[in-house]
Amino acid sequence: MNDAHKTTVGVVIPTFNGGSLWKKVVEALQRQSSDFDKILIIDSGSTDDTVMIAQEAGFAVENIPSSEFNPGKTRNLGVQKIDCDIVVFLTQDAIPMNNSISLLTKSLNNEGTAVAYARQLPHDDATPIAAHARLFNYKEEGYVYELKDRDKHGIRTCFSSDTFSAYNIKHFIAIGGFSNHIAGGEDMHIAAKALIAGYKVCYAAEATCKHSHNYTFKQEFKRYFDTGVVHHEEAWIRETFGKLKNEGFKFIQSEFFFLWKQKKFAWIPITFINNFLKILGYKLGQNHKKLPRKLAANFSAYKAYWKQ
Repeated sequence: MNDAHKTTVGVVIPTFNGGSLWKKVVEALQRQSSDFDKILIIDSGSTDDTVMIAQEAGFAVENIPSSEFNPGKTRNLGVQKIDCDIVVFLTQDAIPMNNSISLLTKSLNNEGTAVAYARQLPHDDATPIAAHARLFNYKEEGYVYELKDRDKHGIRTCFSSDTFSAYNIKHFIAIGGFSNHIAGGEDMHIAAKALIAGYKVCYAAEATCKHSHNYTFKQEFKRYFDTGVVHHEEAWIRETFGKLKNEGFKFIQSEFFFLWKQKKFAWIPITFINNFLKILGYKLGQNHKKLPRKLAANFSAYKAYWKQ
């Protein structure tokens, strides 16, 4: 950030058929409009009223073909187009709570912090499984991690989420931005690069948004297949920070006790199926090179990756 002039803050949101939830996101952004200077929507071919709602709110809209969408490349485009000192990334289904944009960007004031991400709270309609996932991954207490913290926290050290995050663009450019060809996980990928380059990653727990997904079995399988693909293609992340084995066991254990304490007994057998499909999807993703490309594309939630 340049101290010689006012630090500018931009918000970038990739969209595609945002649906009814998108209206709530736009309303939340309008309430916090004094906390950012510019906003850019990058829409990849919505067929509903997503673009119209954004334009009526006064947001700038950049249209790209759906075939050109890529988690990293599209966000890099947003950084170039919006030209601000700090860029806040938000997904179309994440509702930023009051003052959270301001709180998130202020967390970058910590010298050497390249990226900060917010705490996620479950949506009002979240299933017990979806609610637990937010509570497990997003604790009440924030932190700032450096590379040395990997000895204690392993791969959690480079955990990040572009659901609601903010980047110091000077540092962002210094580490080369997002990968232009990745099947998801661009947030963890760039956080890992930042840490290796000597920067810090902040979890700004005081900044919050509502965000969760009630995934079906099929969606969970596909999501974890893509995670496996990323961890195979970007093996250096696991080699540098550690593997997911212990973290996965902690999650399953925590989920079981959460459902038990909440007396959501009917959900317990569902979690066994769910977690089995996650593990299966992840393992297949790690071994996607051994699968026919067409089959791998069918297993993936991100079809465009296999065509690019």
